[in-house]
Amino acid sequence: MKVEFCLPVYNEEKILAESCQKLYNFLLNQNFNFSWQIVIVINGSSDQSPLIAQKLSLEFTEKINFENIIELGRGQALKRYWLKSSADILVFMDIDLAVSLEAIPKLIEPILNQEYQLVVGSRLLSSSQIKRSFIRELSSQTYNFLSRRLLGHHLSDMQCGFKAITKSAFITIAPYLQDPNWFFDTEMIIISLAAGYKAKEIPVNWQENRYDRRKSKVKLLRDSNRMFRNLIRLRRRLPNISQAIKNTN
Repeated sequence: MKVEFCLPVYNEEKILAESCQKLYNFLLNQNFNFSWQIVIVINGSSDQSPLIAQKLSLEFTEKINFENIIELGRGQALKRYWLKSSADILVFMDIDLAVSLEAIPKLIEPILNQEYQLVVGSRLLSSSQIKRSFIRELSSQTYNFLSRRLLGHHLSDMQCGFKAITKSAFITIAPYLQDPNWFFDTEMIIISLAAGYKAKEIPVNWQENRYDRRKSKVKLLRDSNRMFRNLIRLRRRLPNISQAIKNTN
């Protein structure tokens, strides 16, 4: 059994090496009964991120690798790499490691035990601990409320950058994933549910620590409008997606 921990990266030269080292140290100190690797998935970076990733892969040859995709788009980069990955379980997390690494075993175990095919971190469960600005909390709550109303799911948090999925499930849903950017998360969850896969949410300890080091790449008003339009489009697509998946099974 092999698990890959993927870190999508777009112009993250300030924190890339530090975050990779932190994740590497944590994983190395666990008594996991599976093999693992960290994969830095570069997407469209114009800074020193590709060079830093290459240096890390040379220093930690067996445990750190990188994929340099020149096109922009976090979702597109993950999709392209995951389709060719040899791992059994695919994990991704934000490069700032906003979610405490202590949650990693809880993210992996439900899949290892063959109970679920998709596990997602949630900042909005009652037992989660979060530190973030009021405006971002309001934006997140609003988006997740709308997604539940429009798409009919039961999950509390679509956008937390802390998710794991089986490779076999991803292969099934990949043809229906269209968004190259942040909506990838929502598509992955909703289409997995439409395909009949079981999803589990886990509480996380999440801190808005990335904004101490560099500006956020999220533009709230612009991205909120885009996300709402994406929700409407996905709702319209879902019946055809469900039928197409059913026909292939």
